[in-house]
Amino acid sequence: MRRRLAPAALLLPLALLLTACGGNSAASTSDGGTDGQGPVTINVGDQKGGSEAILRAAGELKNLDYKIKWSTFTSGPPLLEAVNAGAVDIGGVGNTPPVFAAGAGSRIKVVAAWHGTSKGDTILVPNGSPLKNPGQLRGRSVAVAQGSSAHFQLVASLKKAGLSLSDVKVKYLQPADALAAFTSGKVDAWAVWDPYTSQVLKAGQGRVLTDGDGVTNGLTFQVAAPAALKDRKKAAAVKDYLERLRRAYTWVYDHEEEWAEVWAKDTGLPEDVALAAVRRTYTTRIAVAVDKPLINSEQEIADTFTALKLIPRKVDFAEFTDARFNGDLPPSTSAARPSEGS
Repeated sequence: MRRRLAPAALLLPLALLLTACGGNSAASTSDGGTDGQGPVTINVGDQKGGSEAILRAAGELKNLDYKIKWSTFTSGPPLLEAVNAGAVDIGGVGNTPPVFAAGAGSRIKVVAAWHGTSKGDTILVPNGSPLKNPGQLRGRSVAVAQGSSAHFQLVASLKKAGLSLSDVKVKYLQPADALAAFTSGKVDAWAVWDPYTSQVLKAGQGRVLTDGDGVTNGLTFQVAAPAALKDRKKAAAVKDYLERLRRAYTWVYDHEEEWAEVWAKDTGLPEDVALAAVRRTYTTRIAVAVDKPLINSEQEIADTFTALKLIPRKVDFAEFTDARFNGDLPPSTSAARPSEGS
């Protein structure tokens, strides 16, 4: 059954879209439809233009011998709150929300991962900005969603340039507000992810000061509830679901325009922006194993935010992973597919 978006949702300028995001947004959610048939149901948390859209576009929601009940969330943190509460069995998020959930002691397990380039994760500046490199951000105002993947990218980019977060004037804004602040000149820079990067570039509203390639890990995750994994029948359905999702991402490689058209319709994105984001970000992702290098990379993010006192306690990220669905997947350090840019 196809999910229908409420008109109000279409008015949002992609606020808190996609698994790369994070942030402390309102925990709004909506009930979607149900696919498949059978005695077992897995509750899947999703974001607009996320797993359901890509699975449907790739034809991977056919011939299900279990049911998938969809729930749509505005961002990663409330989705993971639902996983922790047992209301959702599995859902997709970016590289940073699981770290904050782990810091809060949530009952979650990272069970699948994709590695892509981080070229869509950028620090943007207006076209007329005098800034030429991240080292010149000292004393400047930068908008970013707190706790998002962009937040860590900003910290890491500043560190690479010899600066710390305290050297800039951080404005914690969610994307809708940050976009308004950026385009009206109220902030000097904006740390953000695709499709906002593509949206700004396509509209000629700014340029890339730096991107996250080689700075952040480029990982996205599927995160499951431990209780669902202990249920033998649900765990089997989760395994099949992950296999379908991996095939769907592979399908995108040869169907960029078709996927961009579906994505645009599902999210309200202009098609040219969707296609640019697909080429820069989506088609670079490959399925990888949940392994030691992945854990170490996420541990670095956790330790960074603990040191900034944004996470209240030390996190052992290994405790929040489950490698049972790795199969013969390549290591998480495998090179992402090259980005075509836009």
